[in-house]
Amino acid sequence: MTTKGRIKQSLSGYYDVLVEDKEYRTRARGNFRKKKMTPVVGDWVDFKIDDNGDGYILKIYPRKNQLVRPPIANIDTAIVVSACVEPDFSPNLLDRQLVMLESNNVRPVLFFSKADLLNQEQREKFESYFNYYSKYYSCYISFENENRQNVLNNLMCDLTNEIVVVMGQTGAGKSTLLNDLKPDLNLETGKISKALSRGKHTTRKVTLLDINGVMIADTPGFSSFELLNITKDTLPLMYPDFVKYQDNCKFRGCLHLKEPKCAVKDAVNKGEILENRYINYVQF
Repeated sequence: MTTKGRIKQSLSGYYDVLVEDKEYRTRARGNFRKKKMTPVVGDWVDFKIDDNGDGYILKIYPRKNQLVRPPIANIDTAIVVSACVEPDFSPNLLDRQLVMLESNNVRPVLFFSKADLLNQEQREKFESYFNYYSKYYSCYISFENENRQNVLNNLMCDLTNEIVVVMGQTGAGKSTLLNDLKPDLNLETGKISKALSRGKHTTRKVTLLDINGVMIADTPGFSSFELLNITKDTLPLMYPDFVKYQDNCKFRGCLHLKEPKCAVKDAVNKGEILENRYINYVQF
């Protein structure tokens, strides 16, 4: 008899499959290797427990989406954690993350950490970014000693009955955020390397955590990744702020590069689209 469940955790070739509120330890059959298929966290699978009590995955159901790094499937929402400082905020990295999520039909929710470490000049500059991204995405910003609990409560209200991944640059505060959402997790938090201004990896397995009824994956942090399956024609569609103006471009299928009478470039010149974001787009 086979049973259907969702992979909750992967570690060293073993997969813990969740069926309602019970977990089963399984391994993948060898035929998946022949098909060059690897089960990942979030997969819906059929599995069977043999007479020795060993579990084996027999079938992987089609995925609605999949992130390559970290390897997770069937995601509804991604909380993108970005530090305002330590490591320094990178609009280029954030835009790449957003494009990857849009291309995988994953809803981005932006969470900005360490805002209390900004000096006045840095805060004014960062607020311009925050106000802009807030027009197109759900955005949350946390000041450690001021409004953090209210921000966390509002964030959780934004996540209902969803599979959620937490992602972002290493050292940005992903594990800290998850510890705040569920204090008994006791996830290790990383230190920042002074030489590279990058955090040390502290999460070495991928796990779905039940936090207040929301299944949230704590994932390995990363500071760069590839943009897969995105063409020059589809890239503009990954920018909701560009899509807002594209119908006013002279040419259908305008790439917003060298074409005349481009409404997106006009919006950039008028300050309606963030110039830095457009520069990042051109560099992609």
